[in-house]
Amino acid sequence: MDWKLELLYAARILFAALLGAVIGLDRERQGSDAGVRTCMAISIGACAFSLISLHEKTGDSGRIAAQIVSGIGFLGAGVILQYQGRITGLTTAATLWVTASIGMASAFGMYVLAALTTALIYGTLILQQLPCWQNFTRKRASKDRRDSITKE
Repeated sequence: MDWKLELLYAARILFAALLGAVIGLDRERQGSDAGVRTCMAISIGACAFSLISLHEKTGDSGRIAAQIVSGIGFLGAGVILQYQGRITGLTTAATLWVTASIGMASAFGMYVLAALTTALIYGTLILQQLPCWQNFTRKRASKDRRDSITKE
């Protein structure tokens, strides 16, 4: 067993967990079911599977990465719902998908990419807290109501 390699992998998993927690904190603050624990678990899991694919030398290591992407897509599909003519959960599903990529980037030692992706998705998620964003969504909601009235 190579202890230096094991410690490097441990640091990568911890980094992935930290970045997943950052995203999860915002989702939890927004009342999403996919909060800190979910985002951390996805980031850690994607990192662990990617580290396994790095360590495994007997096959096509890209296959594991591809299965992470499709597996998270399946998980994301489970959070997308249609309720009273509106679709909900798209942001949560996209956030889960991006969180997996952060775990994978951490596993492959792409720390700057992982941190930048975290910062970008966090910035995207907090957009709705800006006053101008609320004005935009109110205008869109009133336009949607007008459109539905004219269709009837």
